[in-house]
Amino acid sequence: MLRYSLLTAGLMLGASAFAAPAGDLPLMPWPAKVERPATQGALVLSDNISVSVSGDDLGDAVNRLRQRIALQTGWTLQPQADKPDKPTIRIDIAKKVKPQPLPDSDESYTLKVDADGAIISANTRFGALRGMETLLQLIQNGPENTAIPWVTIEDAPRFPWRGLLLDSARHFIPLNDIKRQIDGMSAAKLNVLHWHLTDDQGWRFTSKRYPKLTQLASDGQFYTPDQMREIVRYAADRGIRVVPEIDMPGHASAIAVAYPELMSAPGPYEMERHWGVLKPVLDPTKEATYIFAEAMVSELAAIFPDPYLHIGGDEVDDSQWKQNTAIQKFMRDNKLADSHALQAYFNRKLETILEKHHRQMVGWDEIFHPDLPKSILIQSWQGQDALGQVAEKGYKGILSTGFYLDQPQSTAYHYRNEIVPKGLNNVDVIGDNDSPQSWSFTLPRLKGKPLEGSFTLVKGDSGWRGFIDFAGKSRRAVQNIEWRSDDQVTFTVDTWMGETRPVVTVSTDTLSGYFLLGNARYPVSGKLLDEVPKGIAPVVPDTAQQANLLGGEAALWAENVVAPVLDIKLWPRAFAVAERLWSAQDVNDTDNMYTRLQAMDSWSTVSVGLLQHSQQQAYFTRLANNGDSLPLQILAQAVEPAQYYTRQHLKFQAGNYHQFEPLNRFADALSAESPTVRQMNKWVDRLVSDAEDTESADALRHVFNRWQSNTSDALALSGSNYQLKAIKPVIQEVDKLASIGLRLTDLVARQGTLDDKEIASIQAELDNAAKIQDEVVIAAVYPLETLLRATRNQ
Repeated sequence: MLRYSLLTAGLMLGASAFAAPAGDLPLMPWPAKVERPATQGALVLSDNISVSVSGDDLGDAVNRLRQRIALQTGWTLQPQADKPDKPTIRIDIAKKVKPQPLPDSDESYTLKVDADGAIISANTRFGALRGMETLLQLIQNGPENTAIPWVTIEDAPRFPWRGLLLDSARHFIPLNDIKRQIDGMSAAKLNVLHWHLTDDQGWRFTSKRYPKLTQLASDGQFYTPDQMREIVRYAADRGIRVVPEIDMPGHASAIAVAYPELMSAPGPYEMERHWGVLKPVLDPTKEATYIFAEAMVSELAAIFPDPYLHIGGDEVDDSQWKQNTAIQKFMRDNKLADSHALQAYFNRKLETILEKHHRQMVGWDEIFHPDLPKSILIQSWQGQDALGQVAEKGYKGILSTGFYLDQPQSTAYHYRNEIVPKGLNNVDVIGDNDSPQSWSFTLPRLKGKPLEGSFTLVKGDSGWRGFIDFAGKSRRAVQNIEWRSDDQVTFTVDTWMGETRPVVTVSTDTLSGYFLLGNARYPVSGKLLDEVPKGIAPVVPDTAQQANLLGGEAALWAENVVAPVLDIKLWPRAFAVAERLWSAQDVNDTDNMYTRLQAMDSWSTVSVGLLQHSQQQAYFTRLANNGDSLPLQILAQAVEPAQYYTRQHLKFQAGNYHQFEPLNRFADALSAESPTVRQMNKWVDRLVSDAEDTESADALRHVFNRWQSNTSDALALSGSNYQLKAIKPVIQEVDKLASIGLRLTDLVARQGTLDDKEIASIQAELDNAAKIQDEVVIAAVYPLETLLRATRNQ
């Protein structure tokens, strides 16, 4: 047997793909070990497939496996015997365990496919379920037949906690939509559904003890105990735990509407429709508060068997506490120094309640306090530094920063997001032969305070390196430093805002330009500093402490998400997050990931039933007034939703950041990133490096010609539906860019150049086209900028 290395059959992998251990099989997450025989072959399948199971009862899993094989092949499978003599697929389980998954459930498995059939061997049912998903991904309808390649796979997850948060509180999610996401989670080998059930804008489950929660604070949209048990069973059948979240003591406006006597201010309260951090907060000094909390824990514990229960605990606005004289006196009497100490007091009592009901506390960063026992689990939205401190102090933690899928970001950004905090590798150590230059910067945002900080670029013996300091956050190394001229520089760095790329001009002692946050430009100003600033070192736990990091969770907060676009926002990007949590750390080649992700995108719609494409098509069809939606599909090739929190902040500025803001625009139908623009970047890079690459030049011309020919049809649609009127300028700009693209492609292909005046004129056109319009960005601007720079450099 040979360790499986990269082959190119059926895939177009760039040279950089050979740096990663992942190969060309359509598998995601990539397994721990994949081997192919020296003489490669395939197990040919027919409609007479049979499956046997030994060692445990997998319930309906075998039927589901056969149904999905039928979907993937288009066959009607022949009935199989109860105990087939020579099964095509054999599933051997070493020991029988309870069907309810636990945090330490064994998910390891091996899969061997040869001429005799396919064998999945696992210690428990949970490993068998994971192996079945791998097997399904391997089934290919080839030129001659349907087959599974001969392969031996040994697999187990890197992290035990691999979750997805679904937010039913802000916009309600029907049961069938939740079940479909559970199917997707199973396919991606995610194993924890974090179900966010309460928030300021709604209480989403029935309480026997406190019925007014759903009577007054749910708008009639809530889950019954039987429905929640149904979700728990559905998830457990697929090896997925369900951890419910109730928010306490903040994010409590819904509680305030139903039971104002529990709050820290008298009210009156009305249903909260706006998004954000709001004032209502439970009163930690009242015994009634803890009676309420125990009732909630008791009722949820009777429904959700998982040992963990999430209590939220984030974003507590303490203004009601500070204004309540009785609470302030209580704090003085109990020697509680500040609001954080008061929240810790509340959490200690809540932890006792949880322990009584045999549950462990999960909460967001804000619950972290030395007065709480080490049994709690911290979920971090504040990032790797906060998580590093948790691990250093001996607490368990999971990461969500960088995995927020409600933010439209590139899949590559999520894929690079490593759970274990990284050090700087001495990038900020200034040697005698180094020449550092530091600039301060101020970046105004559309909502909230401006971002401030500094960055330093260092010219050393081996070239340029650098680092960036955001105020109050740890220092980060920067990548891809490029001086585009004597005074314009760019580099990249991953931040909590997404991939961040400053494009700045440094002249004499001032700095100007913009930071690209994802695809959205934010103007920036600054000045040259006299010396390198002192920074905050990253918090990097040692090897033993890293064992406290249990994994992570993708989060889909629902301010900008409703059920009809749920799949568009999650899939296929969630497969990349799942791989980061399952696969080895050195499975990190981005080009290879995107190749396999494309396979997962197609496979998941057929085999799993995910709806990212049909949901988009439904939106486009509605926007096209039930007519031909092809012009919108073509336009979408050039366009992306504005990334980072740009869309939320624009809604806030316009007074539309609330529950009833229609999520029915062109932007809502778009995927987080344009595959066409990503491919254009590759074609452009190849053409710039080799002007004789006629294949890349022709591919670019084809795209630009298609965009131009689409203009009249897209403009006609924009005039026929008021919901599309705002994208008329976008259509016109894409048409202009197509003309510019054709000209620049021809210039680069023949190694022509432009004078400075014409370059400046085209750059001005590109800058204008890059502006955010109706919450979208024309992402095609960026490959065109690369072409334009090539006309200067030749």
